[in-house]
Amino acid sequence: MKKLLILAAFAAILLIPSCKNHGRTRIEGLNSVITNEMSDSLGLERLDRDMARFMQQWWIRGLSLSVMRNDSLLYAKGYGWADKEEGKPMSPGTIMRIASVSKLLTATGIMKLQEEGKLSLSNKVFGQDGILCDTVYTRAIKEKAYLKITVEQLLRHESGLTVRNGDPMFTTRDIMSANHLKEAPDHETLVKLMLGRRLGYTPGDYSEYSNFGYLLLSMVIEKVTGMPYEEWMHENVLEPAGCVDMHLAYNYYKERYPNESRYYMQDNDPPVPEFNNSGDSVARCYGGNDIRALSGAGAWVASTPELARFVASIDGRPQVPDIISRKSVMAMTAFSDAHKFGLGWNTVDPDEGWQRTGSVSGTNAMVMYYPDGECWILVSNSHNWRGPRFSRTVKNFLDQCRQRYSAKLPSRDLFEY
Repeated sequence: MKKLLILAAFAAILLIPSCKNHGRTRIEGLNSVITNEMSDSLGLERLDRDMARFMQQWWIRGLSLSVMRNDSLLYAKGYGWADKEEGKPMSPGTIMRIASVSKLLTATGIMKLQEEGKLSLSNKVFGQDGILCDTVYTRAIKEKAYLKITVEQLLRHESGLTVRNGDPMFTTRDIMSANHLKEAPDHETLVKLMLGRRLGYTPGDYSEYSNFGYLLLSMVIEKVTGMPYEEWMHENVLEPAGCVDMHLAYNYYKERYPNESRYYMQDNDPPVPEFNNSGDSVARCYGGNDIRALSGAGAWVASTPELARFVASIDGRPQVPDIISRKSVMAMTAFSDAHKFGLGWNTVDPDEGWQRTGSVSGTNAMVMYYPDGECWILVSNSHNWRGPRFSRTVKNFLDQCRQRYSAKLPSRDLFEY
């Protein structure tokens, strides 16, 4: 009877738009159906205690955990606060910034476009024969090596782009000052400015992580499809995967989505200058950086159950139909070198599995997909002083939790709700 009532409620949600925000009607799907109570009765009080200790140790106000096995969602639960000031506890349906886990979404979009024959990973990005062949970019290029950059090199962080002069996605104030800009640069202006910098190495010869490279991939998607990046991703990647409540984030608390978490810095973190050189001081996670400008490099917000559903749609397993071909799945997860990035994934190791991390002021995200088909996903809403290095701590913690509690998880599938 309980399951029938939940199914009826879910059907009603699909028929009635739940709310509007920033001009977009949202149908919340999984995020309105899966609750903490569904995982409270599993006899996993020790897991709850481990989560509480981890949060206390690392000053985490709230986090969400989902566990999937063979494309079945076994566990989904929120811990702590989504918004302590508003008295809102964390739930599985709370959406949070997922930072660079966004790159996995963008890479999937690129693979889908390749399957449709609209681009190839070997396509050049710049120049007369490139995808971004606009005159404004071609004229801005100061070094011919830019003409060698391919789509695949952007995906694998092998394009020659470096952060030698600072990461352009996180040094907006410096870029504005150096170029006498009165406003934060839009994507076209930023690309034009960056094409005047020298590359750090010959494309394909080396690898260095580049957020800017994934912004370029977002723009490639827009150029090839003729649609805004977010809109095309919703219609062609996310909604086909069953993910209807993922969105590009906004910069400030007042702009948050209705079921989006508040983000927290450590108590001793001082205010910082606003990214747009307004002269105001702001919390680092609310205006210290231009989060929305990250686009497909790091701007998506999502819940852990929908992230699990997305991963189930690109993992090659038959239980949930994939939105990309088996050939694309194999390309994204092929292992060739321990020091080589996967296509969208950070690492793809036959012994340790696939890993995708994300870290930005106010949040940390981890997706661990193990070789046996089990996937653990954790997203938190609190900044840690270790920054991106905290991802290693989260991975070790998830490895321990999996060892202790995997066998105690029930055989069920919350996706059925």
